[in-house]
Amino acid sequence: MNRVNLITLGVKNIRQSLEFYRDGLGFQTSVDEEDPGIVFFQNNGTKLALYPLEELAKDIDPDNPPAGNGFPGITFAYNAKSAEEVDATIAQAEQAGGKIIKSPEKVFWGGYSGYFADPDGYVWEVAYADSWEFDANDMLIID
Repeated sequence: MNRVNLITLGVKNIRQSLEFYRDGLGFQTSVDEEDPGIVFFQNNGTKLALYPLEELAKDIDPDNPPAGNGFPGITFAYNAKSAEEVDATIAQAEQAGGKIIKSPEKVFWGGYSGYFADPDGYVWEVAYADSWEFDANDMLIID
C-alpha cells in the first residue's frame, strides 16, 4: 500500500464545487451534468473526486455516519487490484494500529470496499472493481 490513488472531498454543494474546480481552476473531467452524483477529475498522478458530504459520511458508516462528529469531509483511497488485496490491506491496517470502520463488502456501485482510520482518525477507503484499469505507475485510470 505505497500509493494514494484518490482523494475524495466531501462537499456541501457538488455543483458549486464542480464549477470551482472545473471552470475556475481548469481541472479536467468528462462530467457535463449540472448536478452529478460524483465527480472524478482526470488530473495526473493522484486523482481528485467530489462527493456529497452526507453521502460520503454514510458510505463510511451507514449506521453512525461521522458527519457532524468532527469528520473533516476528506478521505484517501487505495485502489487495489483484487478483492483479496482489499482484505489483506484492511488486515494490515488493523495490525498496524488502524481502526476498521467498515469491513470490506460488496458495495452499491459494483465494487468491493472497506474503510479504516489511521491513529489520528484520517479515513482511508480500500476498494476494488473488476472494471478498473491502472497505468504503468499503478495509478487508477479514470475516463
